[in-house]
Amino acid sequence: MTEKSNELKQRILALVEEYYQEAFATDEFTPGETAVPVSGRVFDAAEMVNLVDSSLEFWLTTGRYAEQFEREFSQMMGVRHAMLCNSGSSANLLSLSALTSPRLGEKALQPGDEVITVAAGFPTTVNPIVQNRLTPVFLDVELGTYNIDVSYLEEAISSKTKAIMIAHTLGNPFDLDAVLAVAQKHDLWLVEDNCDAVGSLYNGRLTGSFGHLASVSFYPAHHITMGEGGCVLTNHARLKKIVESFRDWGRDCWCAPGAADTCGKRFDWQLGDLPQGYDHKYIYSHIGYNLKMTDMQAAVGVAQLQKLPQFTESRKRNWQILHEGLRPYEEHLILPEATPGSDPSWFGFLITVRPSAPFSRRELIQYLEDRHIATRLLFGGNLTRQPAWQSVPYRTVGSLTNTDIVMNQTFWIGVYPKLTPEMLDYVLAVFAEFMGRYI
Repeated sequence: MTEKSNELKQRILALVEEYYQEAFATDEFTPGETAVPVSGRVFDAAEMVNLVDSSLEFWLTTGRYAEQFEREFSQMMGVRHAMLCNSGSSANLLSLSALTSPRLGEKALQPGDEVITVAAGFPTTVNPIVQNRLTPVFLDVELGTYNIDVSYLEEAISSKTKAIMIAHTLGNPFDLDAVLAVAQKHDLWLVEDNCDAVGSLYNGRLTGSFGHLASVSFYPAHHITMGEGGCVLTNHARLKKIVESFRDWGRDCWCAPGAADTCGKRFDWQLGDLPQGYDHKYIYSHIGYNLKMTDMQAAVGVAQLQKLPQFTESRKRNWQILHEGLRPYEEHLILPEATPGSDPSWFGFLITVRPSAPFSRRELIQYLEDRHIATRLLFGGNLTRQPAWQSVPYRTVGSLTNTDIVMNQTFWIGVYPKLTPEMLDYVLAVFAEFMGRYI
């Protein structure tokens, strides 16, 4: 870079910061008129400066910002390896696909093997099981924590059971002690879907660091954002290499984009039925994908990562305000509760309208939505009742009674960091208006 080009770059970045201050001034909140979203992006000039800085380099694929993010994020999460990809759903696909690799020998998942999971959640926690021709085994969830009912775990084990893949529901860690005990006893793989739980603690340790593999999402709704984006976490070097292979077209080569001959024997390999010396950059050891992210996305993530501690504290504070404010209505509402031993970085505030309540979920959420308070259901409800799953083979253990209650009675509202005390006061006031009709 020349002195002149560097000078121009600094002027551009200074203007970007000035532009942010002008274009993204904080709007005032007007109760009943301003929307109270369930989630959204929270950023300042630092993200925009990084984004433009990356774009000016015009390195459009994975580059230096991605390398920086992977290094800093793995350190923050307390794991050895972080591998960026284009979404949290892709991170789930990569995690489970990696477990089918022939490089795992007898431990590799084979078509027809069973993976324990739950039906109450987001579809792309479970879809990779089906996409890899494996069989999901559905367990029910607990009301309150909305996580897997671990009392059915032992009963769920069969000779075909090879893995457990479940999410920390809306930031609330599942019972890791019980799940890990069963996984270790039966020599099962554990994949943590940590997409909604970055910053959550279980027994003082960050979720996403317990399983053989874990997934993270950086969609705008999540704890930090890159717009789109995801990440796979692991402590195992062999799994790292397999995940990267599936992510990068299935190739055997591990050179970074733009690099060559990292292994020092690019034209000395002989794999499969290929001729001796076939270019290692074009040898494929897995049926893979292209799920990389751009460096511009990673640049946004580098700035976001610095804000994660304060984002986490804001989520906890907002959740606590709502929990205290809604406690008088527990006769008709089941309020969320943290899993024992956990300290969640909450993604949302889950509410279940009791079946005995004198009003329906639909009536309550319509009342909130009419007053510009956004609501969401717990994703797919009962996935076995979704149209996409009508012809999918699966097994259930016990009933899915609570899963159906979630499907029919449960919803959530926001706790994300941009919600102000005034917004939360308004939310509680609207609940009070509605509940005043019945109490």
